[in-house]
Amino acid sequence: MKKKTLELEGLKKIKTDFTYLITTFKEMLRGLGEAELAAMLPFEANPPLSKDIPDEKMAQAIGISFELLNAVEENAATQFRRKTETQFGLETTRGSWGETIKIWKDSGISEKEMSNLLPTINVMPVLTAHPTEAKRLTVLDIHRQLYILLVKNENPLWSNSEREEIKEELKSLLERWWRTGEIYLEKPSLKDERSNIMHYFVNVFPEALRLTDQRLIAAWRDAGFSEKQLENPEQFPMLQFGSWVGGDRDGHPYVTPEFTASTLRLQREAALKIIRQELLQLAEQLSFSAYLNNTPQAFLSDIEARAKILGKEGQRALNRNPSEPLRQYANLLIVRLDNTLDERYGLDEKTYYSRPDDLMLDLKKLRDVLLQLKANQIAKICLFPIERSLSCFRFHLAKLDIRQNSEYHEKAISQILKISGQADTDYASWNEEKRLAFINKELKSNRPFLVTGTSCGPEADNLLGYFMEVKKYTDLYGTEGIGTIIVSMTRSLSDLLLVYLFLREAGLKDTDIPVAPLLETIDDLAAGPAILEAFLTHPILAKQRNTTKPFVQEVMLGYSDSNKDGGILTSRWNIYKAEENLTEVGNRLGVKLCFFHGRGGTISRGGGKSHRFLESMPPGSLSGNIKMTVQGETIANQFANRLNACYNLEMLISGTARQTMINKKDNGDSRIYDIMDRLVALSRENYRNLLDHPKFIEFYSQATPIDVLEQSKIGSRPARRTGKRSLNDLRSIPWVFSWNQARFNLSGWFGTGAAFAAFKEKYPEDFSYLQKVAKDWPFLKFALIQIETNLLNANPKIMRKFAELVDDSDTKDKLLKLILTDFTLALETIESLLGASKEERRFSRMENNKLRHEALDTLHHIQMQTLEQWRLIKEIRPKEADKLLLMLLLIVNALSGGLKGTG
Repeated sequence: MKKKTLELEGLKKIKTDFTYLITTFKEMLRGLGEAELAAMLPFEANPPLSKDIPDEKMAQAIGISFELLNAVEENAATQFRRKTETQFGLETTRGSWGETIKIWKDSGISEKEMSNLLPTINVMPVLTAHPTEAKRLTVLDIHRQLYILLVKNENPLWSNSEREEIKEELKSLLERWWRTGEIYLEKPSLKDERSNIMHYFVNVFPEALRLTDQRLIAAWRDAGFSEKQLENPEQFPMLQFGSWVGGDRDGHPYVTPEFTASTLRLQREAALKIIRQELLQLAEQLSFSAYLNNTPQAFLSDIEARAKILGKEGQRALNRNPSEPLRQYANLLIVRLDNTLDERYGLDEKTYYSRPDDLMLDLKKLRDVLLQLKANQIAKICLFPIERSLSCFRFHLAKLDIRQNSEYHEKAISQILKISGQADTDYASWNEEKRLAFINKELKSNRPFLVTGTSCGPEADNLLGYFMEVKKYTDLYGTEGIGTIIVSMTRSLSDLLLVYLFLREAGLKDTDIPVAPLLETIDDLAAGPAILEAFLTHPILAKQRNTTKPFVQEVMLGYSDSNKDGGILTSRWNIYKAEENLTEVGNRLGVKLCFFHGRGGTISRGGGKSHRFLESMPPGSLSGNIKMTVQGETIANQFANRLNACYNLEMLISGTARQTMINKKDNGDSRIYDIMDRLVALSRENYRNLLDHPKFIEFYSQATPIDVLEQSKIGSRPARRTGKRSLNDLRSIPWVFSWNQARFNLSGWFGTGAAFAAFKEKYPEDFSYLQKVAKDWPFLKFALIQIETNLLNANPKIMRKFAELVDDSDTKDKLLKLILTDFTLALETIESLLGASKEERRFSRMENNKLRHEALDTLHHIQMQTLEQWRLIKEIRPKEADKLLLMLLLIVNALSGGLKGTG
């Protein structure tokens, strides 16, 4: 059976399973007296809307139906991967360990080279709480339960009565869902967001880590390699996690120093509890009798010595399992860990664990004993998972990054200078030369500006407050739990060095906490290499480079703001060149770089399959170290169930390893670089022609539901950084979200169509060369496919309807023509560049769109009617308008499910 046949079977399965769920949903609705609503659901047919059915009920029913479809598609994708691997081998899953190892093997890379590379890989997904998750946490839990029932129903061994029982469970779940409601009626708090990501850290990732390791071992074995190369945790790639919840304060006024402190404590406690639970399970499994196993005498003596140090609790640990020394040993580790968890620190450091490496050594000692006893299988199955968990989560669970905007830092230092009695305190007005002279002079001194506890102003007090909390935490537990201090909108060297004055103020100047730039706009990406070189050669970094081993410099790249600034093609090309140029700086200075990709969930903001994303990076730019944000609803999409979580982690780790193996920079094709520079210049010019139009803001405000999104309860952060009504102040998430809701998807393609057409006309030979390159150059192929995906998800008919909401008809006609012309040209040119029709290349995508089409049209019909009414009365009849707003928010959520994304 060919892979294409399996793909067609998968599409058939989606339709079959979706029909089953929709039928069950309709049965539930009829049971609640909603027979007419059940009959009107626009999936099997699209009857005219009945005036007797309230719009909010229809919107809610369609929204749930879309989520049922999403669950079916997710499950079908998992089953498709299983079938193809079973029939055609592990290497048939794109981006998997199976494919990566086969590619390496076929290209002549030795087993030794591969095994040497694996432990150098360090991958860190960073979970964020950007306001992109419109669903309530309770509903997300219902989604998880639904998926479990869907999988359960696939078991062919169930009897008819057992299958009927599953269906009744489904109906009960669907009724709870129907009665719960989908959206936040109250804005979620930071605690809500933290609870959500803690669910993944505690309940999903430990198991997903185990499954991901199994995938690597299976692929290694399948290649015929020695399993001795993958026996111990130190032989595996490093997977760690990061978090922004409680640390990201860029434009987020509610992230207080106290919340940062409580988050650090909560994460530490959770990490210790994960390890404790795994140690308890290990103790149950180590029922080795002293009479049947020749346990080394040195190990038995060590047990006695440990028990003595731990006093009464140590003796109890021995008494619990007499004649079972391995269990006794595990029990003693649990006692010592309990003392760490409860912070019962005795005079002897051996009564608790001051750092995770001490527990690592204790587990290593147990491993050595198991191997001496020839219990290799027990070591592999029972002990190895704990060692891997500990290496991943350590005692901090996830590294908490601290992010703030450079402008905020400027306000804070001005306030500090004013209170400390400086003559010139308007730091924001200083030029770069003056700033550097001031900072360099101050960094030579350990003298703080202020007496501890001095109040300076809101920005300074908040900033110094959270640095003081970091200081308290690191004094107790070290710096492992602190990630990176990230400076948003880094424009110059002084933006980075200023952070060290704040660290000095909090007593943190000599710590190893890293500081990193976030390069967000097109201009900042271009300036990044010069900023990085000046930073890495500065004396304060030279000192850190000498004392921190291994030293890796992080550089964060912003996809959202660079897109908003110059359009998608301009953004991607400038990020690509920045990676090359930044890598060149690092190589020249002997510094490894860790690129931190600030990707969002949607294509416009850097989203997409992680392995394809990694393949599109410049050759030689990946050092083995990488960080990536996982934002909003993308967290649930990738990690809501363990198999999907395993798949997405495998793609990330395997893709990083594959790209890292390409350690030499491609000399590059100077012609293609010249072509891309000219093409991107045309694209950016075309993009800015729209955004810089004097009436663009007016058009955007009326032709998209941005005013509704600003009222939504989808995150704890405000939609705008300072509350100003300007494009620059608008966050990238609502910017993308609003265009998607109106089906323009403008941020994912606009600027490319007219640019391609103009380039083809002006440089026909270069365009032909571009056609040849597009099929084989991963960067361009990936960019074109992503742009095309956005085009296929857009809808010109809906665009025109939204444009009718614009008051100024002349502006509407001009800008809509500009947009639709670019849309048509982009679709045509991408098809020409990729060499086949979209129907042939994107069959699955187009079938997916067909399933959703009628229901999306129904929702848009309700959406635009309600939007017009709400805008007419929101100022004059606020109570009535609030009801319409709730309806609009319900539609936003339903459309998000149907379009599979927010921002």
